[in-house]
Amino acid sequence: MTALTQAKGTPSFKAAIHIVEQLRQRGFRAYFAGGCVRDLLMGHTPKDYDVATNARPETVMMGFDRTFSVGAHFGVVIVCSADKAAGCEVLTEVATFRADGEYVDGRRPLEVSYAEQPEDDVQRRDFTINGMLLDPIGITDDNFQDHLLDFVHGQQDLQAGILRAIGNPQRRFEEDKLRMLRAVRFAARFDFTIEEQTMRAIQQQASTITQVSNERIRDELTKMLTEGHAKRAFELLDETGLLQYVLPEVAAMKGVEQPPEWHPEGDVWIHTLLLLDKLPAGVKGTLAWAALLHDVGKPPTFRAPDPADPKPRIRFNGHADVGATITRAIMNRLRFSAADIDQVVSLVENHMRFGDVKHMKQSTLKRFFRLNNFPEHLALHKLDVTSSHNLLEMYDYAKAEFEKAPEEVYKPTPLLTGRDLIEAGLKPGPRFKQLLQDLEDAQLEGHITTREQAINLLRDLMAKLPQETR
Repeated sequence: MTALTQAKGTPSFKAAIHIVEQLRQRGFRAYFAGGCVRDLLMGHTPKDYDVATNARPETVMMGFDRTFSVGAHFGVVIVCSADKAAGCEVLTEVATFRADGEYVDGRRPLEVSYAEQPEDDVQRRDFTINGMLLDPIGITDDNFQDHLLDFVHGQQDLQAGILRAIGNPQRRFEEDKLRMLRAVRFAARFDFTIEEQTMRAIQQQASTITQVSNERIRDELTKMLTEGHAKRAFELLDETGLLQYVLPEVAAMKGVEQPPEWHPEGDVWIHTLLLLDKLPAGVKGTLAWAALLHDVGKPPTFRAPDPADPKPRIRFNGHADVGATITRAIMNRLRFSAADIDQVVSLVENHMRFGDVKHMKQSTLKRFFRLNNFPEHLALHKLDVTSSHNLLEMYDYAKAEFEKAPEEVYKPTPLLTGRDLIEAGLKPGPRFKQLLQDLEDAQLEGHITTREQAINLLRDLMAKLPQETR
């Protein structure tokens, strides 16, 4: 089945072609535009479709039952289409042909003027591979080329594997600074080469990427990390000069040596790239960000070998704790959700603990298993060791112990609670908390299994307390 044949059966295609048909019946021009055309040419089924038309926004909104404006000033309307058979609602972006005016904020034009001809509209778009239009009415695999409108030689660049800005690349990136990150992402995603003048323009304007909101930077970086080509994306971020401005803490990893007995692969940057190379498309964002940042604490904690040390070697004392602090600062800066921040910080903070799993007390090991989404901690550890010394003994042990223990084993219902301690005559305070932990330790170690045993242990522990702390 071809990409076009498969696409025709999707709700998003059906919704978009219905919009084109309705606009055509009212005398307007309308085409599929942008990424969906690129994807079809590459043999991929698009996730969604954009429509470009010479109908003005107000006309588009009057022509469909459910619409809303996301930027009518810039000619953009969302049309909502119900697909009863699929049981879903499809949202299609419809944009009026336009020619943009002057840009002053690196994101939006001060004003736009609407255009009648599609060839005028595509000149304002970002890259040639995203600048093609497609007439979907009556299209088949056999006549596909006859329905393609390519005013910017996008198909030629697509076939040659080139990512090229439309027109003057300096101007394209001055118009929207985010396009520099998008260039990196598309080049990495499709394994394309960034055209020479386009690359030079990015390098010259790299420092201006800070004009883009942190939220938009976050979203592009997350896509780079989760689309299956993270290593290449971050190599390009470095080559373009963007990395030092969007993630200076990651750029600082370059050239930071590591002890060769544990890291034969090279410095912290090379090690991190190897982790990124193992991230599959669709990987969860928290794991991807943790893979990127797990060693972000190494540059500030680097210590060269001390000749006075009996075993002199490079050290990164406390790098996991320092890295957790830096990670929280980065993710707060990029405005991640609190839940995502907490998870990535936990992954970074705990990634070195696997080295001790065979020597942990049962109570310590079981508390380790309680970390939120422990399988994600396991996944990060495997990425880490397979990108360095490749010793999987601790991973295999932790994975086996975790998988054979049902949740009630490492997260049992407490035999006694704080209320029980209060009824026994104890006052809340620092020792109160310690007693609860001692009781839980005994339960996790298997020394006590019943409430009666817990009460007896509590009596023994209380007997050892100084009178004034009871």
